[in-house]
Amino acid sequence: MALSNSSMQRTAIEDRFSDVSGIKLHYLFAGMGDPVILLHGYAQNSRMWRPLMVELAKTHTVVAPDLRGFGQSSKSDGGYDKKTMAQDVHAIATTLGYRRVQVVGHDIGLMVAYAYAAQYPTEVERIVLMDAFLPGVGDWKSVWLLRDLWHFHFYGETPLKLVAGRERIYFEHFWNDFAADPKHSVPEVDRQFYATSYAQPGAMRAGFEVFRAFAQDAEDFARFAQTKLTMPMLVLTGEKASGEFLIQQGRLVADNVEGVVVKNSGHWLMEEAPDQVIPKLVSFINH
Repeated sequence: MALSNSSMQRTAIEDRFSDVSGIKLHYLFAGMGDPVILLHGYAQNSRMWRPLMVELAKTHTVVAPDLRGFGQSSKSDGGYDKKTMAQDVHAIATTLGYRRVQVVGHDIGLMVAYAYAAQYPTEVERIVLMDAFLPGVGDWKSVWLLRDLWHFHFYGETPLKLVAGRERIYFEHFWNDFAADPKHSVPEVDRQFYATSYAQPGAMRAGFEVFRAFAQDAEDFARFAQTKLTMPMLVLTGEKASGEFLIQQGRLVADNVEGVVVKNSGHWLMEEAPDQVIPKLVSFINH
């Protein structure tokens, strides 16, 4: 019974807060051992990582922040370029005393993960990019200018008024249309949680600012890409979403890349294909 209790304590997920970069950041914390940082994407927050955290916490310390502007973290006026958001996460790691980490990012989180590794390459042991794209790398505008064009430019006073009180309607587009099968996408209980979270004062504006910053991100990433990353990189994409594109981008910015296209999955890899994705992530991180 003692072993069981010890295991339960190790995998129990705590809520923590840290005052860094002049703002308050919330993060989920679990486990013991070498640290892994998990970075969420748009239309979600740190909650998306809970199923993976339970598995990783058996062998690692796991930290899953709400990025600046998301979840329970501060909704600051600025700082939504991914270079700055990565500096926020690094400040948490520094506060916790971590000198080397593994970093996993999905969607917007993969952009922050890349910016983290590019700025602190000697401090990142391994990196995972999950389904989206890297602004400023290769032929990125061919993705940027396709069906998602409208929401990459959907910010300012009028969009904010349009979505006020209708957050759930707005996010249904992402949860349904970016999935291989809308009926096997983000679960209903999570949709309710995220819609409530994004309905907080300032949260939708913060989310929109993440997209407004893409032009700056493209400049930063083009500069970062001039120096290739050398740590092992895993790129996971949905067959019905990023496909080979993000894998090709990964090879433009890193020397040691393993690319995996997750069959029959859309964008929401953790929710659509957990049986494929979670074991792959655990295997790569445990190497």
